[in-house]
Amino acid sequence: MSDVRREIEAVWRIEGVRIVASLAKVTRDLGLAEDVAQEALVEALTAWPRDGMPVNPGAWLTTVAKRRVIDAWRRRTARDDRYAGIAHNLAEVVEADWEPIDDDVLRLVFTACHPALSRESQVALTLRVVAGLTTEEIARMLLTTVPAVQARITRAKKTLAAGGIPFETPDPSEWPGRLGAVLSVVYMVFTEGYAATAGERWVRPDLADEAIRLGRVVAGLLPPEPEVLALLALMDFQRARFAARETAGGEPILLGDQDRTRWDRGQIARASDELRRADAAAAARGKGRGPYALQAAIAQCHALAPSVAETDWERIVVLYEVLGRVAPSPMVELNRAAAVSMAAGPAEALAIVDALDRSGALQGSHVVPSVRGELLARLGRNDEARAELARAAALTANAAQQRVLRDKAAALRGLG
Repeated sequence: MSDVRREIEAVWRIEGVRIVASLAKVTRDLGLAEDVAQEALVEALTAWPRDGMPVNPGAWLTTVAKRRVIDAWRRRTARDDRYAGIAHNLAEVVEADWEPIDDDVLRLVFTACHPALSRESQVALTLRVVAGLTTEEIARMLLTTVPAVQARITRAKKTLAAGGIPFETPDPSEWPGRLGAVLSVVYMVFTEGYAATAGERWVRPDLADEAIRLGRVVAGLLPPEPEVLALLALMDFQRARFAARETAGGEPILLGDQDRTRWDRGQIARASDELRRADAAAAARGKGRGPYALQAAIAQCHALAPSVAETDWERIVVLYEVLGRVAPSPMVELNRAAAVSMAAGPAEALAIVDALDRSGALQGSHVVPSVRGELLARLGRNDEARAELARAAALTANAAQQRVLRDKAAALRGLG
């Protein structure tokens, strides 16, 4: 039974989002789609240990969930024509009408980013439904609390239901208005793949690759859009380094210790081309680089540098300064501090981090004490550094990050 349960959990991790997306497409009701998908999962826990794993587990779950939809609608005492028609179509396995977005998961992303919802609610709802992230993971990504995330998701679903807003694909004319939220979600999914907020793994390639796939589909739907192309470039630059970021056993390898010959040069070349196309598209519109293009340019500096020492840190500092004006955020300021430490030394960088720490903008996150500990260690203030690294380890929920931080703290023991 335990083996089957693990297999079911694995199937759900792989197929769950697509199952919910497929059901939301035909029901136009996210809550119902999630409910029947979970009911199908419960049924699998009974049926699969008894009957064995089906040949196509995802199809089995989708079929059972669709039957539950039909049953739910047929039980309604006041069936309206719309529900009855959809139930008939499901029962007869009639193909759905043509949709302008021919990808169930991306359709779900665009639909969840409805303008009736606040940007915070759009992002939280989509990360929960599409990325399958827990509320704890989303809270850490958004630098907020679990109750706040839960409230946003609940409020989003209630807003959609109360407004009678069908969970359906928006008209192409509405896509530009939702594009910013869609790109935010895609990049947050990638970010969780690049540096997991929880669990045993340092990276989650499956999430990163799904984000890149969604980004490519978005790019194919629209005319050359600077920030879409720039986001693709950014994700490709970062994905190119994955093979060198972990040991065979899954332990993290930090940037200075990575074997750069293992970086995917083909993917880096593709990213460079995407960034060139993004710049050309922006220039054609009389615009400069946006936030994703600036981040992609920073990632390019790292990707093309032969070593940490030979990285153009001065250029990276300038790019972060521009990014801080275009899209200010505490994380941009923290990353600027890290670049300043390499370009001008740890003392100047520490002043930036201390100011950020006093502001409380990243309170509860491990990132500030982590960077602060590194800077203090470089300044020879080892006792303080050890305390900051230990504080950072206590704040992260990722086991791999915890080990790295604790090892760094242990290495400073006895050094004064």
